[in-house]
Amino acid sequence: MKISAMTWVGITTFFLLMLTIGAAMGFAFSWIFYATVLGQGLVVIMVYKVLTDAYTTSKTFEDFYEDRPIPREEQMRNIQG
Repeated sequence: MKISAMTWVGITTFFLLMLTIGAAMGFAFSWIFYATVLGQGLVVIMVYKVLTDAYTTSKTFEDFYEDRPIPREEQMRNIQG
């Protein structure tokens, strides 16, 4: 089974949050140290998976941001003055 890039982001984020909570709760230094090394490895794997993911989109810079799309007429009005 292939794990998606966003799943790797979720796994890494969850692990590092648990590591932070464990450090704040006073877990033994050896556990925190080894978990930090493992977390750094997860970050490297996550970055590799995200950068090599076969994600494609039809969006361009003219589409502006996904969370607040600007209609084409408004874009032309802003360009013209």
